[in-house]
Amino acid sequence: MIDTHIHLQHPDYADDRQATLARAVSAGVHTVIVPGTTIEDSRAAVSLATSSDPGKTWSLFAAVGIHPTEADLLDAAAIDTLASLASFGGVVAVGEIGLDYYWPGVATRLWQCAAPDVQRLAFGRQLALASELHLPVIIHDREAHRDTMDLVRSWKARDPAAMGVFHSYAGGTDYLQEVLALGFYIGIDGPVTYRRATGLQQLVREMPIDRLLLETDGPYLAPVPHRGKRNEPAYLVHVAECVAKLRDLSLSSVEAVTTENAQRLFTRITSPG
Repeated sequence: MIDTHIHLQHPDYADDRQATLARAVSAGVHTVIVPGTTIEDSRAAVSLATSSDPGKTWSLFAAVGIHPTEADLLDAAAIDTLASLASFGGVVAVGEIGLDYYWPGVATRLWQCAAPDVQRLAFGRQLALASELHLPVIIHDREAHRDTMDLVRSWKARDPAAMGVFHSYAGGTDYLQEVLALGFYIGIDGPVTYRRATGLQQLVREMPIDRLLLETDGPYLAPVPHRGKRNEPAYLVHVAECVAKLRDLSLSSVEAVTTENAQRLFTRITSPG
């Protein structure tokens, strides 16, 4: 299987990163994509990807980008740096990019968060960068569905080859058909296993299986039975099992089709398993 979204450069993995990967392989997850959220975070993702050993026990790939909450950091120099980082063969996407209207509205947060207008500008510039680099995008969309779709639709109109995934999809069935019509994929992670996530579970039942990607978003959003703990790629099997149950498919079928989906979107991936 392929974990299409795992923040393996996060400090939470500093003490046991190699052991985490070993557990992933034992669980059947041989390939992971590590997205960046800032310039330094993207550098760390690329460093992990370039220091891995693709084609053997496990493979690490990277995505480079600036997260919407960090959009204040995106200037001309940052764009140039992202483009330079993307020249490494282990980079398979531009991401994690997008819009997040939740955090700007949290008055009690203790950190600076980019305003929505700044986020929109940064998102548009990084979509354009993805077109220049001929790479797909990994989109973060939190409580900003309409604006996210408007920007993606405009991008697709300018670049018909544009492609990507809505990571940790939260747009519900209201936006499902529009996402599918644009040719995009949908990332499903731990919340699909939560008892009250009935809307997300129904979406998984209804959507085309050939547009579904599996992800952990570790260290966040651990699935049942590990909810509340640090998430890791080995737990992807619980997401896959839930999808299999919802779709009335075998686990092996879900593993095979989602791996094929990931390889079709992220064309630079070569997977050992």
